[in-house]
Amino acid sequence: MSVLYLAALLLVIGCMALIDHRYRLFFWRDARRAAIVLVAGVVFFLVWDLFGIGLGIFFRGETAIMTGILLAPELPLEEPLFLAFLCYLTMVLITGIERVLSKRAGVRR
Repeated sequence: MSVLYLAALLLVIGCMALIDHRYRLFFWRDARRAAIVLVAGVVFFLVWDLFGIGLGIFFRGETAIMTGILLAPELPLEEPLFLAFLCYLTMVLITGIERVLSKRAGVRR
């Protein structure tokens, strides 16, 4: 049992939060709306995962860097954190690209 993957996920989520804070892209732009979007994304993908697990499509990969803790059959502890990172990264990228494109067009936000 290892916490390496869990620690890496927490580290990259923290780094994403620093980028978000520096440029005020997602949570630091509108925390309430950002929380709703992030939770909705994570719930959507968790439901997707659970359906995939139930249908026998998704399986947990056994690696030495994971904790081995399961939240449900075939659903490791790290999965919700990975999904949160994935959704957070997507929203920071979208809002960052939107800001760059709007500055190129001369629109201030």
